[in-house]
Amino acid sequence: MAMRTRFSEDVVPLTDLKVNPGRVVKHASRTHRPVLLTSRGRAVAVVQSVTDYETAEEERDFMRAVIAGLADIEAGREVSLADAKSQLGLD
Repeated sequence: MAMRTRFSEDVVPLTDLKVNPGRVVKHASRTHRPVLLTSRGRAVAVVQSVTDYETAEEERDFMRAVIAGLADIEAGREVSLADAKSQLGLD
């Protein structure tokens, strides 16, 4: 799980990325926190390790599925476990 952003460490001016991109990427990978890139004091992009990005995407997909499932239950679109197993050929 990603740690909270530490603005004192995780906000980097775009010029620092240009000077030493390896340091910025290594920081994001080592801390498992995204690095916020700024230009003229405004946020412009985020650098995040691929592993952390993929993990976050999987978590978002899971949460979307949970929300969709809860909406289905609330709308009465549900089946019993026995019916689900039967429909999937698992009985």
